[in-house]
Amino acid sequence: MDDLWLYADQVLQGACITVQLAVCSLALGMVLGLLLAAGSLSRQPLLRRAVMLWTAVLRGIPEFLIVLVCYFWLSNVINTQFGGSFDLSPFVAGVFALSIVFSAYAAEVFRGSFAAIPKGQIEAAQALGLRPAQTFFAVRLPQAWRVALPSLGNLWQSLLKDTSLVSVVGLEDLLKKANMAGQATHQPFVFLLAAAAVYFVFLQASQPVQRWLEQRAGAGFGPRSA
Repeated sequence: MDDLWLYADQVLQGACITVQLAVCSLALGMVLGLLLAAGSLSRQPLLRRAVMLWTAVLRGIPEFLIVLVCYFWLSNVINTQFGGSFDLSPFVAGVFALSIVFSAYAAEVFRGSFAAIPKGQIEAAQALGLRPAQTFFAVRLPQAWRVALPSLGNLWQSLLKDTSLVSVVGLEDLLKKANMAGQATHQPFVFLLAAAAVYFVFLQASQPVQRWLEQRAGAGFGPRSA
C-alpha cells in the first residue's frame, strides 16, 4: 500500500488524461455520427451506400488495429504531404481513432432514432411553415436525441474503457501510468487493480449524468411505451 500511495499522483495524472481523451473523442464522435447518420438517410443512393460501407468497415475492424493505423499511417501521410519530420501526438491519434469508431456506432443509433420519429411530426412542422433547418433543430433532433440517449450511454461506457488501447502508442493514460508504476515497484497486480477500480468509479459516476440527461430529454413527452 505504501507504493500505491507513493505513485498515487502519477496514477491520478493518467486518470485525468483518460477522462480528457474520452470526452474529446465523445464530442468529435458525436458530431461525426450525426453527419454519417444524415448521409445514411440521404436520398442519394451513392452517398447512402458509401456511408453504409464506411460504418460497416469501422465496426468490423478491432479498435486496437484502428488505433495503430491512425497513429502510424497519419504520421506517414502528414510527413509525405509536407516533406518534413512530424511526430503525431498519441493523444491526437487516440482522439481521432476512438472518435471515428464511436461515430460508426453512433451513426446507426442516430439513424434508427431519426427513423423512429412519426411522420406526422414532420408533416405538422411543414404545415406550420417551418424551414428544413428549423424542422431539424426544433422537431427532429430533440426527439431523436431522446430516443438515442440510452444507447449513446452504452457507447460512452465502451468508449471510456477503449481509451486504454491508446496506451500502446505511448500515451501516458491511466493504464500506462499503472503499468509503469507496477514495473517500478514490481507489484503490477496492485496497480492494475487500482486502475480497474478507477475505471469502475468513472463508469459509476457517469450513470447519474446519463439518467439526468434522459430525464431532461424526456420532459414533456410522457412515459414511453414498452
